Amino acid sequence: MEMFVRVVETGSFSKAAREFNTTQPTVTKQVAATETRLKARLLNRNTRGVSLTEAGALYYDKCKSIVRDAQDAESIVRLRQSQAQGMLRIGTSVAFGRRVIVPLALEYMALNPQVQVDLSFEDRYVDLVAQGIDVAVRMGKLADSSLGARFLGRNPWMIVAAPSYLRKHGTPRRAQELSGHVALIYSSVVGDDVWQMHTPKGEAVTVPVTGRLRSNNVSAVLAAARAGLGVALMPRYVAEESIKAGTVVEVLADHGLAEQEIHAVFPSPKLVPGKVSSFVAFLQGRFDENWWAR
Repeated sequence: MEMFVRVVETGSFSKAAREFNTTQPTVTKQVAATETRLKARLLNRNTRGVSLTEAGALYYDKCKSIVRDAQDAESIVRLRQSQAQGMLRIGTSVAFGRRVIVPLALEYMALNPQVQVDLSFEDRYVDLVAQGIDVAVRMGKLADSSLGARFLGRNPWMIVAAPSYLRKHGTPRRAQELSGHVALIYSSVVGDDVWQMHTPKGEAVTVPVTGRLRSNNVSAVLAAARAGLGVALMPRYVAEESIKAGTVVEVLADHGLAEQEIHAVFPSPKLVPGKVSSFVAFLQGRFDENWWAR
């Protein structure tokens, strides 16, 4: 249809062929095939060019409208792919989402008024395609290689306890001493009751711990630590405000603890929508050194 319309508008098979980067015989065959299928002559050909038949004029009017609508449809999609606009569905874990992603998402919305945001918080693994998530911010190593992903930074962990607990039970100086303390266990991580770290000399140490409280909610674990109920291992960004307030202090600060990788993950690495690539670009650089302190 596009070829037919351009033959009519340029008055020439050869000019239309140049526009489509093809040969004149190819365009001629396409129009002839359309005439054969419709069982009607659409164009009169002569040495001066082409002219429409009565049937061709009717066909041209409809084709011109159809081609214009198709071009408009493609332009809408291309524009949406290239610009940050529309509904952006973001998935993340509960604690990280509430404390970190929410303020970042609000800042992004202020910078991109054409974008609406739907925030979803889940600590369990979520199938992005099944749940309709455009981009998720995930911790740890990526298992699904079919997803698109961008590395954002690292999420360090720390051990904390309330000053009141340490005054009563003493401050551990060596990793092995943790086994004699009351642990507050965050159960949403692998090996939750086995804490792994490196000594100041770089030696790997694995410490089994036990305690009175176990929870899959890191805010509950922090609350118990602030109340002086034990020693807790948790992400640094969770404890940072309490550290500044003095309600908890860092324990074994000279020991090295695990760090989780932070990734932005999206359903496919190909043909990424503009709203997704824009948000991911916005996140990159936000998780550099000491990001949790901001």
